[in-house]
Amino acid sequence: MPSNAMNPHLLLVEDDPVSQAFLSEAARSLPAEVSCAATAEQACQLANCHRFDAWLIDAHLPDGSGIELLARLRKVHGSATPALLHTASQAAEELAEFNAAGFNAVIVKPLPADAWRNALNRLLNIEPQSRATAPDDWDDTSALRALNGNRQALEALRNLFYKELPQQYRKIMTALDAGDSDTALAELHRMKASCAFVGARALQQAVITLHATPANPAARQTFALAAEKMLATSPFG
Repeated sequence: MPSNAMNPHLLLVEDDPVSQAFLSEAARSLPAEVSCAATAEQACQLANCHRFDAWLIDAHLPDGSGIELLARLRKVHGSATPALLHTASQAAEELAEFNAAGFNAVIVKPLPADAWRNALNRLLNIEPQSRATAPDDWDDTSALRALNGNRQALEALRNLFYKELPQQYRKIMTALDAGDSDTALAELHRMKASCAFVGARALQQAVITLHATPANPAARQTFALAAEKMLATSPFG
C-alpha cells in the first residue's frame, strides 16, 4: 500500500503514443497520479526527481529493454518500489525471463482497462472499487483520450473496424471449426488490438477470454454472441 493517504503516484514507461494514452488514462481512473516517459533515459530522470509508488515498464524501449531499465532503477532507488512489466509478447520463454528479472508482475497487452486497473490494484495492494461486471459495448472515453479527443478520427477508425469485422469473425470461426488453433489465435490477437484502439470493450473482453481458452465452448459462445451483436449494429449492413 502506498505510504501516504494520497493517490498513488505511478511511473508509466511506454514509447507507443496510443498505448501510453490508453494505459495512463485507465490508471488515472483508479484514481492515481501518472507520470509518463517514452524512453529509459526519461524514466530515470523522472525517478530521480520524484518518489513513485510503482514503476510500470514496457518490455522494449527505443534506448534499451525493460529488464535493463529495472536494473538501473533498482541500483539507484533500491528494491522497495514494486515494478510491473507490460509486453505484447506471449512467448513463454520471454515471459519467464521477465519474471526472473525481478518484476512483481508481468502483463500481456493489449488488455481491457478493467484488467489493467485490477493488475495495478494487486501491485499496490489496494482493494479495487466495485464496478459493474458486465461491460458496456463501447468505451468512448478511453478511445477518445488515445486520439486527443478527435471524434472524427475515432469514427473513421470504427468504420474501418466494422468493415474488417465480418471477415475476421468468419476467419476465426472457420479456423476453430477446422481445429486450426494457430490461425485462430493469430486472428484473435489482431482483433484484440483493433478492439482496444476503437474502444470495443465488450467484444475485446470476449476476444481475450477466447484467446486464453480457445477450446472452451463457453468462451467460444460468448465471443460469437459479442461479435454477432457488434455486426448487427454495423452501419454497413
